Amino acid sequence: MANPAHCPPLTRASVLEAHERIKPYIHHTPVLTNTYLDELASTPQSPEALVGTEWEGQEPARPKIRFYFKCENFQRVGAFKVRGAFHAVGRLMGEWDGEGEGMGEDEGDGVEGGKGKGVEGGKRVRAVVTHSSGNHAQALALAARTMGIPAHIVMPTISTPSKIAATRSYGATLYFSGSTSTEREAMVAEVVKETGARLVPPYDHPDIVLGQGTMGVELQEQAREIMGGRKGMGSNGDGKKGETTGLDAIITPCGGGGMLSGTALSCEGTGIRVFGAEPTFEGADDGRRGFYSGTRVESVKSKTIADGLRTPLGKIPWSIIYERGLVKGMYGVSEGQIKKAMRLVVERMKVVVEPSAVVGLATALWDEGFRRMVQDEGGNGGWDVGIVFSGGNVGVEALGGLLAGDEGEGKGGLEREMGKVGLDGGGRLRMLLVELVTKVYILSNKSRYRKRLNKTSFRIRTVG
Repeated sequence: MANPAHCPPLTRASVLEAHERIKPYIHHTPVLTNTYLDELASTPQSPEALVGTEWEGQEPARPKIRFYFKCENFQRVGAFKVRGAFHAVGRLMGEWDGEGEGMGEDEGDGVEGGKGKGVEGGKRVRAVVTHSSGNHAQALALAARTMGIPAHIVMPTISTPSKIAATRSYGATLYFSGSTSTEREAMVAEVVKETGARLVPPYDHPDIVLGQGTMGVELQEQAREIMGGRKGMGSNGDGKKGETTGLDAIITPCGGGGMLSGTALSCEGTGIRVFGAEPTFEGADDGRRGFYSGTRVESVKSKTIADGLRTPLGKIPWSIIYERGLVKGMYGVSEGQIKKAMRLVVERMKVVVEPSAVVGLATALWDEGFRRMVQDEGGNGGWDVGIVFSGGNVGVEALGGLLAGDEGEGKGGLEREMGKVGLDGGGRLRMLLVELVTKVYILSNKSRYRKRLNKTSFRIRTVG
Protein backbone atom coordinates (compact mmCIF):
# COMPACT_ATOMS: atom_id res chain seq x y z
CA MET A 1 0.00 0.00 0.00
CA ALA A 2 1.01 3.64 -0.22
CA ASN A 3 3.06 4.68 2.78
CA PRO A 4 0.63 6.38 5.22
CA ALA A 5 3.44 8.75 6.21
CA HIS A 6 3.35 10.18 2.68
CA CYS A 7 -0.44 10.62 2.62
CA PRO A 8 -2.23 13.96 3.00
CA PRO A 9 -3.25 14.95 6.53
CA LEU A 10 -6.60 13.64 7.75
CA THR A 11 -8.49 16.92 7.57
CA ARG A 12 -11.56 18.36 5.88
CA ALA A 13 -9.29 20.23 3.47
CA SER A 14 -7.77 16.94 2.34
CA VAL A 15 -11.24 15.49 1.75
CA LEU A 16 -12.09 18.46 -0.46
CA GLU A 17 -8.86 17.92 -2.43
CA ALA A 18 -9.66 14.23 -2.83
CA HIS A 19 -13.09 15.15 -4.17
CA GLU A 20 -11.61 17.30 -6.90
CA ARG A 21 -9.24 14.50 -7.88
CA ILE A 22 -11.80 11.71 -8.22
CA LYS A 23 -14.68 13.69 -9.74
CA PRO A 24 -13.98 12.45 -13.30
CA TYR A 25 -14.27 8.83 -12.18
CA ILE A 26 -17.36 8.78 -9.96
CA HIS A 27 -21.06 9.53 -10.26
CA HIS A 28 -22.50 12.55 -8.46
CA THR A 29 -25.24 10.49 -6.85
CA PRO A 30 -28.64 11.99 -6.03
CA VAL A 31 -30.08 13.00 -2.68
CA LEU A 32 -33.71 11.95 -2.29
CA THR A 33 -36.35 13.06 0.18
CA ASN A 34 -39.58 11.33 1.20
CA THR A 35 -42.61 12.84 2.91
CA TYR A 36 -43.93 9.57 4.29
CA LEU A 37 -40.67 8.59 5.99
CA ASP A 38 -40.33 12.09 7.45
CA GLU A 39 -43.79 11.75 8.95
CA LEU A 40 -43.17 8.21 10.18
CA ALA A 41 -39.93 9.25 11.89
CA SER A 42 -41.77 12.20 13.47
CA THR A 43 -44.53 9.96 14.85
CA PRO A 44 -44.04 8.51 18.36
CA GLN A 45 -43.45 4.78 18.66
CA SER A 46 -46.15 2.81 20.42
CA PRO A 47 -45.65 2.11 24.15
CA GLU A 48 -45.59 -1.60 23.26
CA ALA A 49 -42.54 -1.04 21.05
CA LEU A 50 -40.57 0.08 24.10
CA VAL A 51 -41.35 -2.96 26.25
CA GLY A 52 -38.15 -4.69 27.27
CA THR A 53 -36.03 -1.58 26.68
CA GLU A 54 -34.66 1.00 29.13
CA TRP A 55 -37.48 3.28 27.98
CA GLU A 56 -40.29 0.93 29.01
CA GLY A 57 -43.07 2.72 30.84
CA GLN A 58 -41.96 6.17 29.64
CA GLU A 59 -43.77 8.35 27.17
CA PRO A 60 -42.37 7.75 23.65
CA ALA A 61 -40.30 10.54 22.15
CA ARG A 62 -41.87 13.00 19.70
CA PRO A 63 -38.98 14.16 17.52
CA LYS A 64 -39.36 16.11 14.31
CA ILE A 65 -37.09 14.60 11.66
CA ARG A 66 -36.58 15.46 7.99
CA PHE A 67 -34.51 12.99 5.97
CA TYR A 68 -32.05 13.56 3.12
CA PHE A 69 -31.04 10.23 1.58
CA LYS A 70 -27.64 10.12 -0.17
CA CYS A 71 -28.08 7.32 -2.69
CA GLU A 72 -24.70 5.69 -3.15
CA ASN A 73 -26.58 2.63 -4.40
CA PHE A 74 -26.56 4.56 -7.72
CA GLN A 75 -22.78 4.94 -7.58
CA ARG A 76 -20.48 3.08 -9.98
CA VAL A 77 -20.27 -0.60 -8.95
CA GLY A 78 -23.38 0.06 -6.89
CA ALA A 79 -21.68 1.36 -3.74
CA PHE A 80 -19.70 4.21 -2.19
CA LYS A 81 -16.52 2.11 -2.14
CA VAL A 82 -15.49 3.29 -5.61
CA ARG A 83 -14.61 6.69 -4.12
CA GLY A 84 -11.89 5.36 -1.85
CA ALA A 85 -10.65 2.86 -4.42
CA PHE A 86 -10.03 5.47 -7.13
CA HIS A 87 -8.43 7.87 -4.69
CA ALA A 88 -6.13 5.24 -3.19
CA VAL A 89 -5.11 3.62 -6.48
CA GLY A 90 -4.66 7.02 -8.13
CA ARG A 91 -2.21 8.07 -5.43
CA LEU A 92 -0.51 4.67 -5.42
CA MET A 93 0.11 4.97 -9.16
CA GLY A 94 1.45 8.51 -8.77
CA GLU A 95 -1.41 9.98 -10.84
CA TRP A 96 -1.78 12.98 -8.56
CA ASP A 97 1.86 13.39 -7.54
CA GLY A 98 3.37 14.04 -10.98
CA GLU A 99 4.39 10.41 -11.52
CA GLY A 100 3.04 7.63 -13.70
CA GLU A 101 1.15 7.89 -16.96
CA GLY A 102 -2.23 8.34 -15.33
CA MET A 103 -5.76 7.05 -15.66
CA GLY A 104 -7.89 7.09 -18.75
CA GLU A 105 -11.34 8.47 -17.99
CA ASP A 106 -14.16 6.19 -19.08
CA GLU A 107 -17.85 7.02 -19.19
CA GLY A 108 -19.22 3.70 -18.02
CA ASP A 109 -18.33 0.76 -15.81
CA GLY A 110 -17.70 -1.54 -18.75
CA VAL A 111 -15.19 0.56 -20.72
CA GLU A 112 -11.48 0.07 -20.23
CA GLY A 113 -9.41 3.17 -19.62
CA GLY A 114 -5.77 4.07 -20.01
CA LYS A 115 -2.80 1.75 -19.56
CA GLY A 116 -0.88 3.74 -16.97
CA LYS A 117 2.11 2.18 -15.23
CA GLY A 118 2.52 3.89 -11.88
CA VAL A 119 5.50 4.17 -9.61
CA GLU A 120 5.15 4.43 -5.83
CA GLY A 121 8.00 4.51 -3.37
CA GLY A 122 10.52 3.84 -6.14
CA LYS A 123 8.84 0.55 -7.09
CA ARG A 124 6.69 -0.01 -10.15
CA VAL A 125 3.13 -1.03 -9.26
CA ARG A 126 2.49 -4.27 -11.12
CA ALA A 127 -0.87 -5.21 -9.57
CA VAL A 128 -3.11 -4.51 -6.59
CA VAL A 129 -4.72 -6.81 -4.03
CA THR A 130 -7.35 -6.46 -1.34
CA HIS A 131 -9.80 -8.45 0.81
CA SER A 132 -13.48 -7.62 0.73
CA SER A 133 -16.94 -9.20 0.97
CA GLY A 134 -17.91 -7.53 -2.28
CA ASN A 135 -18.27 -3.77 -2.62
CA HIS A 136 -14.62 -2.77 -2.16
CA ALA A 137 -13.70 -5.80 -4.24
CA GLN A 138 -15.73 -4.50 -7.18
CA ALA A 139 -14.48 -0.95 -6.68
CA LEU A 140 -10.82 -1.93 -6.68
CA ALA A 141 -11.31 -4.23 -9.69
CA LEU A 142 -12.82 -1.32 -11.65
CA ALA A 143 -10.11 1.16 -10.61
CA ALA A 144 -7.37 -1.32 -11.50
CA ARG A 145 -8.91 -2.09 -14.89
CA THR A 146 -9.22 1.63 -15.60
CA MET A 147 -5.47 1.94 -14.99
CA GLY A 148 -4.64 -1.20 -16.90
CA ILE A 149 -3.18 -3.27 -14.05
CA PRO A 150 -4.36 -6.63 -12.63
CA ALA A 151 -6.47 -6.85 -9.47
CA HIS A 152 -6.32 -9.80 -7.06
CA ILE A 153 -9.30 -10.02 -4.71
CA VAL A 154 -9.65 -12.16 -1.57
CA MET A 155 -13.31 -12.76 -0.70
CA PRO A 156 -14.77 -14.70 2.25
CA THR A 157 -16.54 -17.89 1.22
CA ILE A 158 -19.79 -16.53 2.67
CA SER A 159 -19.85 -13.60 0.22
CA THR A 160 -23.11 -13.25 -1.68
CA PRO A 161 -23.10 -14.87 -5.16
CA SER A 162 -24.15 -11.62 -6.85
CA LYS A 163 -21.13 -9.75 -5.43
CA ILE A 164 -18.76 -12.56 -6.39
CA ALA A 165 -20.10 -12.56 -9.95
CA ALA A 166 -19.92 -8.77 -10.21
CA THR A 167 -16.31 -8.67 -8.99
CA ARG A 168 -15.29 -11.34 -11.48
CA SER A 169 -17.02 -9.38 -14.28
CA TYR A 170 -14.52 -6.51 -13.79
CA GLY A 171 -11.67 -8.86 -14.68
CA ALA A 172 -10.29 -9.53 -11.20
CA THR A 173 -8.65 -12.78 -10.12
CA LEU A 174 -10.54 -14.14 -7.11
CA TYR A 175 -9.34 -16.08 -4.06
CA PHE A 176 -11.52 -17.33 -1.21
CA SER A 177 -10.85 -17.36 2.54
CA GLY A 178 -12.58 -17.66 5.91
CA SER A 179 -14.86 -14.86 7.05
CA THR A 180 -12.75 -13.24 9.81
CA SER A 181 -10.36 -10.38 9.13
CA THR A 182 -7.46 -12.54 10.34
CA GLU A 183 -8.25 -15.24 7.79
CA ARG A 184 -8.68 -12.71 5.00
CA GLU A 185 -5.40 -10.97 5.78
CA ALA A 186 -3.51 -14.27 5.88
CA MET A 187 -4.72 -15.07 2.36
CA VAL A 188 -3.76 -11.56 1.19
CA ALA A 189 -0.23 -12.11 2.50
CA GLU A 190 0.05 -15.26 0.39
CA VAL A 191 -1.17 -13.44 -2.73
CA VAL A 192 1.31 -10.61 -2.18
CA LYS A 193 4.14 -13.13 -1.84
CA GLU A 194 3.12 -14.92 -5.05
CA THR A 195 2.27 -11.92 -7.26
CA GLY A 196 4.08 -8.88 -5.86
CA ALA A 197 0.74 -7.03 -5.82
CA ARG A 198 0.39 -3.88 -3.68
CA LEU A 199 -2.24 -3.93 -0.96
CA VAL A 200 -5.15 -1.47 -1.17
CA PRO A 201 -7.03 -2.14 2.09
CA PRO A 202 -10.80 -1.79 2.21
CA TYR A 203 -10.91 0.83 4.96
CA ASP A 204 -7.83 1.10 7.20
CA HIS A 205 -5.72 3.59 5.21
CA PRO A 206 -5.70 7.41 4.98
CA ASP A 207 -6.22 7.47 1.20
CA ILE A 208 -9.30 5.24 1.52
CA VAL A 209 -10.74 7.34 4.36
CA LEU A 210 -10.25 10.60 2.45
CA GLY A 211 -11.84 9.15 -0.67
CA GLN A 212 -14.90 7.89 1.20
CA GLY A 213 -15.28 11.27 2.87
CA THR A 214 -16.07 12.88 -0.49
CA MET A 215 -19.58 11.46 -0.18
CA GLY A 216 -20.11 13.60 2.92
CA VAL A 217 -19.03 16.74 1.05
CA GLU A 218 -21.62 16.12 -1.66
CA LEU A 219 -24.40 15.32 0.82
CA GLN A 220 -23.83 18.56 2.71
CA GLU A 221 -23.98 20.64 -0.47
CA GLN A 222 -26.98 18.83 -1.97
CA ALA A 223 -29.02 18.98 1.24
CA ARG A 224 -28.41 22.72 1.50
CA GLU A 225 -29.59 23.16 -2.10
CA ILE A 226 -32.79 21.23 -1.37
CA MET A 227 -33.47 23.28 1.75
CA GLY A 228 -32.92 26.48 -0.19
CA GLY A 229 -35.35 25.29 -2.87
CA ARG A 230 -38.02 24.59 -0.28
CA LYS A 231 -37.53 28.03 1.22
CA GLY A 232 -37.79 29.60 -2.22
CA MET A 233 -41.15 27.93 -2.68
CA GLY A 234 -42.53 29.60 0.38
CA SER A 235 -41.51 27.30 3.24
CA ASN A 236 -38.67 27.72 5.67
CA GLY A 237 -36.02 25.43 4.21
CA ASP A 238 -35.09 23.63 7.41
CA GLY A 239 -38.30 24.12 9.36
CA LYS A 240 -36.47 26.40 11.80
CA LYS A 241 -36.27 30.09 12.40
CA GLY A 242 -33.74 32.14 10.52
CA GLU A 243 -31.63 31.28 7.51
CA THR A 244 -31.12 27.79 6.15
CA THR A 245 -28.08 26.35 7.91
CA GLY A 246 -27.86 22.87 6.40
CA LEU A 247 -27.89 19.45 8.01
CA ASP A 248 -27.96 18.95 11.74
CA ALA A 249 -26.67 15.37 11.59
CA ILE A 250 -25.54 12.55 9.30
CA ILE A 251 -25.86 8.85 10.10
CA THR A 252 -23.74 6.39 8.13
CA PRO A 253 -23.35 2.62 8.34
CA CYS A 254 -20.16 1.42 10.02
CA GLY A 255 -18.21 -1.73 9.21
CA GLY A 256 -14.48 -1.08 9.00
CA GLY A 257 -15.21 2.60 9.53
CA GLY A 258 -13.77 4.11 6.33
CA MET A 259 -16.97 5.88 5.32
CA LEU A 260 -17.94 6.90 8.86
CA SER A 261 -14.51 8.37 9.64
CA GLY A 262 -14.29 10.03 6.21
CA THR A 263 -17.72 11.57 6.66
CA ALA A 264 -16.69 12.80 10.10
CA LEU A 265 -13.65 14.52 8.55
CA SER A 266 -15.89 16.11 5.89
CA CYS A 267 -18.06 17.58 8.65
CA GLU A 268 -15.26 18.77 10.93
CA GLY A 269 -15.81 22.41 11.84
CA THR A 270 -19.25 22.58 10.16
CA GLY A 271 -21.40 21.98 13.24
CA ILE A 272 -22.91 18.84 11.69
CA ARG A 273 -22.99 15.91 14.09
CA VAL A 274 -21.97 12.52 12.74
CA PHE A 275 -23.24 9.18 14.05
CA GLY A 276 -22.53 5.57 13.15
CA ALA A 277 -24.94 2.62 12.93
CA GLU A 278 -24.29 -1.12 12.95
CA PRO A 279 -26.18 -4.42 13.17
CA THR A 280 -26.15 -6.02 16.62
CA PHE A 281 -26.49 -9.63 15.41
CA GLU A 282 -23.75 -11.92 16.77
CA GLY A 283 -21.68 -8.96 17.96
CA ALA A 284 -21.42 -7.14 14.65
CA ASP A 285 -21.77 -3.86 16.60
CA ASP A 286 -18.08 -3.89 17.56
CA GLY A 287 -17.76 -0.18 16.81
CA ARG A 288 -20.57 0.69 19.21
CA ARG A 289 -19.24 -1.58 21.95
CA GLY A 290 -15.72 -0.23 21.57
CA PHE A 291 -16.93 3.38 21.44
CA TYR A 292 -18.68 3.14 24.80
CA SER A 293 -16.04 0.97 26.49
CA GLY A 294 -13.12 3.07 25.26
CA THR A 295 -11.28 0.10 23.71
CA ARG A 296 -11.34 -0.87 20.04
CA VAL A 297 -12.72 -4.36 19.40
CA GLU A 298 -10.24 -6.07 17.06
CA SER A 299 -12.15 -9.18 15.96
CA VAL A 300 -15.69 -9.82 14.74
CA LYS A 301 -17.30 -13.00 13.49
CA SER A 302 -20.92 -12.44 12.53
CA LYS A 303 -23.22 -13.63 9.77
CA THR A 304 -25.54 -10.63 9.94
CA ILE A 305 -27.63 -10.04 6.82
CA ALA A 306 -25.80 -6.70 6.59
CA ASP A 307 -22.83 -8.49 5.04
CA GLY A 308 -20.93 -5.28 4.29
CA LEU A 309 -20.71 -4.56 8.02
CA ARG A 310 -19.13 -7.80 9.23
CA THR A 311 -15.65 -6.34 9.71
CA PRO A 312 -14.07 -4.79 12.83
CA LEU A 313 -13.37 -1.08 13.06
CA GLY A 314 -9.91 -0.25 11.69
CA LYS A 315 -7.15 1.53 13.60
CA ILE A 316 -7.13 4.67 11.47
CA PRO A 317 -10.94 5.06 11.45
CA TRP A 318 -10.91 4.47 15.22
CA SER A 319 -8.42 7.29 15.69
CA ILE A 320 -10.83 9.68 13.95
CA ILE A 321 -14.10 8.31 15.30
CA TYR A 322 -13.11 7.88 18.94
CA GLU A 323 -9.70 9.34 19.75
CA ARG A 324 -10.36 12.66 17.98
CA GLY A 325 -14.01 12.62 19.02
CA LEU A 326 -15.36 13.45 15.56
CA VAL A 327 -18.22 10.94 15.83
CA LYS A 328 -20.76 11.79 18.50
CA GLY A 329 -22.42 8.43 19.02
CA MET A 330 -22.83 4.85 17.80
CA TYR A 331 -26.05 2.86 17.53
CA GLY A 332 -27.05 -0.76 16.95
CA VAL A 333 -30.09 -2.18 15.16
CA SER A 334 -31.54 -5.68 14.95
CA GLU A 335 -31.93 -7.94 11.92
CA GLY A 336 -35.69 -7.44 12.11
CA GLN A 337 -35.31 -3.67 12.05
CA ILE A 338 -33.00 -3.90 9.04
CA LYS A 339 -35.61 -5.93 7.16
CA LYS A 340 -38.38 -3.52 8.09
CA ALA A 341 -36.32 -0.54 6.96
CA MET A 342 -35.58 -2.23 3.62
CA ARG A 343 -39.27 -2.88 3.10
CA LEU A 344 -40.09 0.75 3.82
CA VAL A 345 -37.49 1.94 1.31
CA VAL A 346 -38.90 -0.39 -1.34
CA GLU A 347 -42.53 0.43 -0.58
CA ARG A 348 -42.21 4.18 -0.23
CA MET A 349 -39.15 5.16 -2.27
CA LYS A 350 -39.05 2.40 -4.93
CA VAL A 351 -35.30 2.18 -4.43
CA VAL A 352 -33.12 -0.97 -4.29
CA VAL A 353 -30.71 -1.01 -1.35
CA GLU A 354 -28.73 -3.77 0.35
CA PRO A 355 -29.25 -4.57 4.06
CA SER A 356 -26.10 -2.71 5.14
CA ALA A 357 -27.44 0.50 3.62
CA VAL A 358 -30.47 0.93 5.88
CA VAL A 359 -28.98 0.71 9.38
CA GLY A 360 -28.95 4.51 9.63
CA LEU A 361 -32.62 4.78 8.70
CA ALA A 362 -33.47 2.01 11.17
CA THR A 363 -31.67 3.96 13.91
CA ALA A 364 -33.65 7.14 13.28
CA LEU A 365 -36.95 5.26 13.14
CA TRP A 366 -36.59 2.93 16.12
CA ASP A 367 -33.70 3.80 18.42
CA GLU A 368 -35.47 5.59 21.24
CA GLY A 369 -32.22 7.07 22.57
CA PHE A 370 -31.48 8.78 19.27
CA ARG A 371 -35.08 9.93 18.94
CA ARG A 372 -35.11 11.46 22.42
CA MET A 373 -31.91 13.32 21.64
CA VAL A 374 -33.51 14.86 18.54
CA GLN A 375 -36.63 15.74 20.53
CA ASP A 376 -34.67 17.37 23.36
CA GLU A 377 -32.08 19.18 21.29
CA GLY A 378 -34.06 19.90 18.13
CA GLY A 379 -37.18 21.19 19.83
CA ASN A 380 -40.07 22.32 17.66
CA GLY A 381 -37.76 22.90 14.70
CA GLY A 382 -36.44 19.34 14.78
CA TRP A 383 -33.42 18.07 12.91
CA ASP A 384 -32.48 17.73 9.25
CA VAL A 385 -30.77 14.34 9.11
CA GLY A 386 -28.64 12.97 6.28
CA ILE A 387 -28.98 9.21 5.82
CA VAL A 388 -26.43 7.37 3.68
CA PHE A 389 -27.66 4.51 1.52
CA SER A 390 -24.20 2.99 1.18
CA GLY A 391 -24.96 0.49 -1.59
CA GLY A 392 -27.48 -1.52 -3.55
CA ASN A 393 -25.64 -4.74 -4.37
CA VAL A 394 -28.25 -7.35 -3.54
CA GLY A 395 -29.44 -10.12 -5.86
CA VAL A 396 -33.07 -10.29 -6.97
CA GLU A 397 -33.59 -13.64 -5.26
CA ALA A 398 -32.07 -12.40 -2.00
CA LEU A 399 -34.09 -9.18 -2.21
CA GLY A 400 -37.31 -11.11 -2.62
CA GLY A 401 -36.50 -13.25 0.39
CA LEU A 402 -35.66 -10.23 2.55
CA LEU A 403 -38.84 -8.41 1.56
CA ALA A 404 -41.11 -11.41 1.93
CA GLY A 405 -39.70 -12.54 5.28
CA ASP A 406 -41.31 -11.81 8.64
CA GLU A 407 -40.52 -8.57 10.37
CA GLY A 408 -38.43 -10.20 13.08
CA GLU A 409 -37.76 -8.67 16.46
CA GLY A 410 -39.55 -5.84 18.07
CA LYS A 411 -43.12 -5.07 19.00
CA GLY A 412 -45.13 -2.39 17.33
CA GLY A 413 -43.18 -2.85 14.09
CA LEU A 414 -44.46 -0.62 11.33
CA GLU A 415 -47.73 -0.04 13.13
CA ARG A 416 -48.12 3.46 14.49
CA GLU A 417 -50.85 6.03 14.44
CA MET A 418 -50.30 6.36 10.69
CA GLY A 419 -51.33 2.77 9.93
CA LYS A 420 -49.69 -0.46 8.91
CA VAL A 421 -47.17 -0.89 6.07
CA GLY A 422 -46.43 -4.29 4.53
CA LEU A 423 -46.33 -6.45 1.44
CA ASP A 424 -49.48 -8.29 0.55
CA GLY A 425 -48.39 -11.35 -1.36
CA GLY A 426 -46.34 -12.45 -4.33
CA GLY A 427 -48.27 -10.34 -6.83
CA ARG A 428 -47.46 -7.16 -4.95
CA LEU A 429 -43.81 -8.20 -4.67
CA ARG A 430 -43.55 -8.74 -8.44
CA MET A 431 -45.09 -5.31 -9.06
CA LEU A 432 -42.59 -3.71 -6.69
CA LEU A 433 -39.64 -5.34 -8.43
CA VAL A 434 -40.83 -4.05 -11.82
CA GLU A 435 -41.17 -0.53 -10.40
CA LEU A 436 -37.72 -0.77 -8.82
CA VAL A 437 -36.00 -1.89 -12.01
CA THR A 438 -37.58 1.00 -13.90
CA LYS A 439 -36.57 3.61 -11.34
CA VAL A 440 -33.02 2.27 -11.01
CA TYR A 441 -32.58 2.53 -14.79
CA ILE A 442 -33.79 6.14 -14.87
CA LEU A 443 -31.73 7.31 -11.90
CA SER A 444 -28.59 5.45 -12.94
CA ASN A 445 -28.62 6.98 -16.40
CA LYS A 446 -29.22 10.48 -15.04
CA SER A 447 -26.19 10.03 -12.80
CA ARG A 448 -23.99 8.51 -15.51
CA TYR A 449 -24.73 11.22 -18.05
CA ARG A 450 -24.85 14.11 -15.61
CA LYS A 451 -22.32 16.10 -17.65
CA ARG A 452 -24.64 16.03 -20.63
CA LEU A 453 -27.58 17.21 -18.53
CA ASN A 454 -25.97 19.92 -16.42
CA LYS A 455 -23.19 20.31 -13.91
CA THR A 456 -25.43 20.70 -10.88
CA SER A 457 -26.95 17.94 -8.78
CA PHE A 458 -30.44 16.80 -9.61
CA ARG A 459 -33.13 15.89 -7.10
CA ILE A 460 -36.08 13.55 -7.18
CA ARG A 461 -38.61 13.78 -4.37
CA THR A 462 -40.48 10.58 -3.67
CA VAL A 463 -43.78 11.16 -1.94
CA GLY A 464 -45.41 8.35 0.05
